[in-house]
Amino acid sequence: MNLLGVLFKVSSMTMLSRILGFVRDAVLARIFGAGAAMDAFVVAFRLPNLLRRVFAEGAFSQAFIPVLAEYRQNRDERTTRLFVQYVAGMLLFALCIVTAIGIVAAPLIIRITAGGFSTDGTRFELAVSLLQIVFPYILFISLSSFVGSILNTYGKFVIPAFTPVLLNVSFIVFAVFFVPYFDPPVTALAWAVFVGGILQLAFQLPWLWRLGFLKRPKLSFRSPAVNYVMRQMVPSVFASSAAQVSLLINTAFASFLVAGSVSWMYYADRLMELPAGVIGAALGTVLLPNLSRHAAAGSTEEFSALLDWGLRLCLLLVLPAALGLAVLGFPLVATLFMYRQFSLHDAQMTHWALMAYSVGLPAMIMVKILAAGFYARKNVKTPTRVAIVSIVATQVFNVLLVWKFKHVGLSLAIGLGALVNASLLLMLLKMRKIYVPKPGWKGFLLRIAAAVAVMGAGLAAAQHWLPLQWAEVGGWHRAVQLMCLLLLGVILYFGTLIVLGARPRRAGQAL
Repeated sequence: MNLLGVLFKVSSMTMLSRILGFVRDAVLARIFGAGAAMDAFVVAFRLPNLLRRVFAEGAFSQAFIPVLAEYRQNRDERTTRLFVQYVAGMLLFALCIVTAIGIVAAPLIIRITAGGFSTDGTRFELAVSLLQIVFPYILFISLSSFVGSILNTYGKFVIPAFTPVLLNVSFIVFAVFFVPYFDPPVTALAWAVFVGGILQLAFQLPWLWRLGFLKRPKLSFRSPAVNYVMRQMVPSVFASSAAQVSLLINTAFASFLVAGSVSWMYYADRLMELPAGVIGAALGTVLLPNLSRHAAAGSTEEFSALLDWGLRLCLLLVLPAALGLAVLGFPLVATLFMYRQFSLHDAQMTHWALMAYSVGLPAMIMVKILAAGFYARKNVKTPTRVAIVSIVATQVFNVLLVWKFKHVGLSLAIGLGALVNASLLLMLLKMRKIYVPKPGWKGFLLRIAAAVAVMGAGLAAAQHWLPLQWAEVGGWHRAVQLMCLLLLGVILYFGTLIVLGARPRRAGQAL
């Protein structure tokens, strides 16, 4: 399998989703800005979105895919399909319970996740009503991700990668056309989430049918394989979602800060989602099934080589992206969000949060690759313990930073916690000889460091010396300026690599 080609296809679909995500957030910023209503929606959407990543894309897929890959490798077709039916039944049963509890306990959940709203009756009541509408999203999107895990295991990567586009389409349609019909208007966003979840599940079902897996779910509490998957899920919750759990806790901290703090962190996090999704999620999607296949076959050298390839490609693409977000943070925020209800002050506050987040971006994406090295070997305990350490470390950083740096300190704490997570995972993989780095890492890192330095200096100089305006000009003017800066950054980075003798296309030949 040409993994670089597969990665390009998955990344392209993810890029499409992220571009539409920026359109969506630009629309939301124009209509709702960064005020109390948007704070309430962000808090209401944060928990179901976290549970999506934990229940579906994180813990579940990392427990389910290695077992499904082993079934596909070593069992007959009928046994594999029966296993999938039993997993579907257990997952549906658990999700219905979680969804029902979430709807009933919405007031308590908001008090826990956004305690600062309790002193503001309007924001609290609004957040509760929005949460009750969006919570069923966890049911639909988890089933969607379950279907996507099957498709990924069978090499159908593009369909699940395209699916998130539908949520962004739902957001845009509801925000543009239906906001006037809801009272309060922000309720339209909650229904956009609900409808988006249904669309993502329904879109993938024809491809599941073609593989022969669209069968009636079966519920059994005695299936050893299903119980194994569910037992693996419990510790994987922490291991796969340390950054998201920390983000949820940080939202609770931010709810006590000045109004708008939650929204500033949200918009900064959305900008982080571009490299995290296009590079991180795509690499994780491609690597886990293939690492699981090598683990099931006992191919230790190929397993290590695949990890090495993933890490090199990650650093090649993520380090310049992280610096680019920091250096071009304000132009990005101004071009995408600074219109109508989103003020210059909002843009500046979001920019500072984005700079803080970018410190940990490479580590956040490396965690997806390094943790997959354990999950593929059905070892969830090690990344779970590491994740718990990183969550505790993040809260220590929160306490140290929030009182002086406010929402910026909370954003920085998440990045520092990710650095702790990635460092410990890498150390343990090397200590246990699961990952043995290939030769040439020193030269590889030196070339990237030099190229990143040249790119950063060039972008900073361009913004300092060129007569660029962001607040006083229109959207198209800002967009043209931003595109010129982005093009300059790409030329400086890859041009420096080529001058230094590196050939970026060879990153795909590490296998």
